[in-house]
Amino acid sequence: MGYWVVKAILAPLLAIFFRPWAEGTENVPREGPAILAWNHMSFSDHFFGPLPLPRKVTFLAKSEYFTGRGLKGLISKAFFRGVGQIPVDRAGGEASERALNTGLRVLAEGKLLGIYPEGTRTPDGRLYRGKTGVARLALESGAPVIPCAMIGTFELQPPGRVLPRLSIRPGVRFGKPLDFSRYAGLKTDRLVLRAVTDEIMYAVMNLSGQEYVDEYAQRAKKRAKSGDAAEADGAMPLDGAMPPDGAVPLDGAAQPDGTAKPGSATPALSPAGEDQAPPAKNPIP
Repeated sequence: MGYWVVKAILAPLLAIFFRPWAEGTENVPREGPAILAWNHMSFSDHFFGPLPLPRKVTFLAKSEYFTGRGLKGLISKAFFRGVGQIPVDRAGGEASERALNTGLRVLAEGKLLGIYPEGTRTPDGRLYRGKTGVARLALESGAPVIPCAMIGTFELQPPGRVLPRLSIRPGVRFGKPLDFSRYAGLKTDRLVLRAVTDEIMYAVMNLSGQEYVDEYAQRAKKRAKSGDAAEADGAMPLDGAMPPDGAVPLDGAAQPDGTAKPGSATPALSPAGEDQAPPAKNPIP
């Protein structure tokens, strides 16, 4: 009930102030379970992503949204519970298994499950490597995966910005369903899980037009923070940056942002994994 009340209030307001657009909504099934795999550009994704769909989308939301203190914490908890979001612990290990089981329960009930395979918001607007939890959900549930791409929400509300920009018109694209039934019985094969995840991320990349970085977003954020700390201390960065004397590195290594150095012997990274071309639609026969 809370989901539809919140949507009924927010939908006309968002339509008036931001004029959001959507493409491919017909690709989302009108009934039955499905996994909606999104890129994660900003906090605004929670609002504009499911907005054009006539069905409720249940997201696995990070537990921090439900554990905050003070007035802000109470508002956050009330909002996310009101729209039917499920708190999950992102600590890994047993917490990851609990999150997986929660997602499988949602799908077993014939609902739409929303998930951000990157695991966190992009720090710079690019698309980062997906975690294989989305592949496990797809293979264990048998549900189709709908690749979804948020457009413009990074510019609308970039990291650190509280209020979104009214000058940006956000959008969302829904791709055609991906069927992974050909991998039935291989849900514990790590290579298959990686291939399935990469195929999903490749589809999201094609929809969003983002540059792909074959690195986990959380790792990139940590490296950026450590680099900022090193610069603040006056120390030389440890991420392969240009030496202070202007000498050019001789190892042809990848740049600190995860992309290959132009003109180097290192091939560009892609959703297929380390140093490979982008995956075909059916990477494993």
